[in-house]
Amino acid sequence: WFKLVLHELREALALVRHDQLAPCFKILSRIKHIQAQLVSQWAVLATLTPSEYGEFRHVLGHSSGFQSVQYRMVEFLLGNKDGRMLTVHQHAPADHAQLEWALQAPSLYDEFLRHLARRGYAIPPEVLTRDTSQPHVANPAITAVFQTIYEHPHEHWEAYEMAEKLVDVDEQFSIWRHRHLKVVERVIGFKRGTGGTAGAHYLRQAIERVFFPELWDVRTVLKG
Repeated sequence: WFKLVLHELREALALVRHDQLAPCFKILSRIKHIQAQLVSQWAVLATLTPSEYGEFRHVLGHSSGFQSVQYRMVEFLLGNKDGRMLTVHQHAPADHAQLEWALQAPSLYDEFLRHLARRGYAIPPEVLTRDTSQPHVANPAITAVFQTIYEHPHEHWEAYEMAEKLVDVDEQFSIWRHRHLKVVERVIGFKRGTGGTAGAHYLRQAIERVFFPELWDVRTVLKG
């Protein structure tokens, strides 16, 4: 499923770079449905009791989701950039190079904001020229742009629809993280994760992350 998500994200990135938003709507809708499949698969793992999981947990050693190149690529392409994650893949030069590229490259949100700038929206210059190896930081000026789009959707239909499709993906990712957390709490409680993380405590922090902050912030400032 992650391989397919990556395939779709790369296509969406290319389309946005060429100012073709409409074809992205179906792509992002497909990603949302793939994410729903990923969420549903946690139900299988949730059938494990603590004692059942304990019978084979030692076999996993230090294996962790941290080691998934595809998962990390998805995170990077959606904008959750963290250069520290590259160290996990130093033993695999090809994987490391692929992730290094994704870390440095503009995310899907970066490309969308650049598209909006090309269409005449008032995206701040410092946002357009920022270091894209770092996570995007919410900017009130961008929220103001989306406020205009959301308050006049018929006049800004493509941008409005693209924004909503991105929110769909962001929301599904949060649901997936929350499901992950609840399965971990159910099966191992608050023990440390196999990859050395703080386990459930780490996952709780991850739930609060969003890829596209202004698309959530705008809901608070909309009139009515």
